[in-house]
Amino acid sequence: MTDVRVKSQEAFKKHFGVDPDYLSYAPGRVNLIGEHTDYNDGFVLPCAIKFGTAMSAKKNGTSKMRLLAIDINGDTDEFECSATFSAHPTKTWANYLRAMTALIMQKGHKVEGLDVAITGDVPLGSGLSSSASLEVAFGNLVSHVFGLNIPLQEIALTGQACEALNGCKCGIMDQTISACGKANCALLIDCRSLQLTQVSVPANLDILIVNSNVKHALVGGEYNERREQCENAAKILGVKALRDATMAMLDAKKGEMDDVTYRRARHVITEDDRVLEAVKAFEQGDLATLAEKMYASHCSMRDDFEITIPEIDGLVEIIRKAIGEHAAVRMTGGGFGGSVVAVVEPSKVEQVKAAIDAEYEKISGKKATIIETHAFDGAAFTQL
Repeated sequence: MTDVRVKSQEAFKKHFGVDPDYLSYAPGRVNLIGEHTDYNDGFVLPCAIKFGTAMSAKKNGTSKMRLLAIDINGDTDEFECSATFSAHPTKTWANYLRAMTALIMQKGHKVEGLDVAITGDVPLGSGLSSSASLEVAFGNLVSHVFGLNIPLQEIALTGQACEALNGCKCGIMDQTISACGKANCALLIDCRSLQLTQVSVPANLDILIVNSNVKHALVGGEYNERREQCENAAKILGVKALRDATMAMLDAKKGEMDDVTYRRARHVITEDDRVLEAVKAFEQGDLATLAEKMYASHCSMRDDFEITIPEIDGLVEIIRKAIGEHAAVRMTGGGFGGSVVAVVEPSKVEQVKAAIDAEYEKISGKKATIIETHAFDGAAFTQL
């Protein structure tokens, strides 16, 4: 058992006075490559990580959800199970679960009251999908406890709809990898067909996540603005989504769009190509090609999509300087803060850490948090 699973059960017993009957867990994720391509019907390559959200629960014999958020100073929420979403005015964390309950019930499923104790260890604001792990853990919990048999991919789609209800029109990647991840594999997701392909991560490579500790928040306007710019570009190009466009098509229409729209589209079109090339590099254990594609992805996010910040750019360059131009490193997540991800040989991990410890604080005034991980399984449910 991981610490969060144990912590969840212990807090449940202390708060509710009885032992829980059920345990649900879903991980956060890191995206190896494929940023802002998901809502453009494109390709992404995330993997589940060793941090996630755990929920211990028991039926309470009422029609109300009674929630305990262990990590938010023991905050609580109580709401009626209903197909109508009623947002709490101040408790953002609870609104994800209120929305998930309503969306599940809108599909005709019967949901009754649960007592739930929630805890997680996904660093908040790090770009590692704490909200997706929360949604998937809760959706899977409700599905199992009430015998609803909701497929994991449907739970992921419900989580995506939940984000939209809470103000963020995100793509499907985060919830899908949290629900459907497999140990030792990245997951190639075709965000149009939802076809999933497990891609083995070579055993001789480590995944490093470096949290800049500059927090980001996607419910702000920048994310939705980027999405609107992409949708506008697709309209000008006469395609359903940028996934259907090519650089030749974009260049032919360059005169019909402003420079910002052109660059947003160029990022997405070239990023889709990089994802598919990165999959081949993983399959062939070709770290040099993977490094080339990941750094090109970062530069595209920095220059064309304009979602990086100086601290993140600085981290990427520190890591490249530490291990040379074959450093497979890029910003990961929605942008405007968060983390970078690097795929490195185990022998290089210590020199990367030393370089970050020596250099990052000079450019940011902060310490970075370095996480070593590999690819983990997705959502899990246990009857205790």
